[in-house]
Amino acid sequence: MNTYIIIPAYNEEKHISKTLDSLLNQTVKATKIIVVDDSSTDNTTSILKKYSAKHSNISFITKTSVEGHEPGSKVVEAFNYGFDQLDSNFDIICKFDADLIFPTNYLEEIISTFTQSTTIGMVGGFCYIEKNGEWVLENLTNKDHIRGALKAYSKECFNKIGGLKSAMGWDTIDEIIAKFNGYTVKTIENLHVKHLKPTGNKYAKKAGLRQGEAFYRMRYGTLLTQIAAIKLALKKRQFSYYLNCLKGFNLAKKSGASFLLTEEEGEFLRNLRKEGIRNKIL
Repeated sequence: MNTYIIIPAYNEEKHISKTLDSLLNQTVKATKIIVVDDSSTDNTTSILKKYSAKHSNISFITKTSVEGHEPGSKVVEAFNYGFDQLDSNFDIICKFDADLIFPTNYLEEIISTFTQSTTIGMVGGFCYIEKNGEWVLENLTNKDHIRGALKAYSKECFNKIGGLKSAMGWDTIDEIIAKFNGYTVKTIENLHVKHLKPTGNKYAKKAGLRQGEAFYRMRYGTLLTQIAAIKLALKKRQFSYYLNCLKGFNLAKKSGASFLLTEEEGEFLRNLRKEGIRNKIL
């Protein structure tokens, strides 16, 4: 299988070498790895020049965009920019972050899983972060959802869902649309990926507002938004995150923000979430 990997990168001089080295050391190699240098101001560009000169399957392009972090949209815009530069001769397309260390069998296991069934549309491992000298499961990880940091799609599924949407919540939207169209999402618990720069608190307020907006645009509805916001706030241990989610939801509703899912997809999402809640309660 031809596996293409796109890595959006912004000021990743501390981590990008480790990510690329872990991908170069895979038991099954990626056909192409393209890094999108999203207007980095550190030494990321010079590092990428060295890797692309030495390894034929690695290339990089530079994207000009606003400086800083924009929850949800900036990384997808960089991914889409990279995707537009690629040919269509892939079987699997991956969106990986630039601060990950993959186990050597990662791509081999991902490819093997895709070959099990044509209905498998997305596959991913689990993110681990370092705490007190130990690598522990990142608290935003669960077996029913692939983290946006390490998404892998079959070509058919990726085309069916229409690619990635440039919005907060994109890594939920893609899974909902995939499932709505009959694809399954597979997580592999024994594939432990080291996440070197986990999401911090710096953008908590902005992220909370954007998350609330995303809940509205994904047609969660008021009750499911409140439940989801509470769950996220507890995981982040920030009550303010819950309040910002609700504020973002109400602002989006008041402004008449456009929806990211169709009515049918929204109903599918709500039923899926309700089923998950019932299963946990029972």
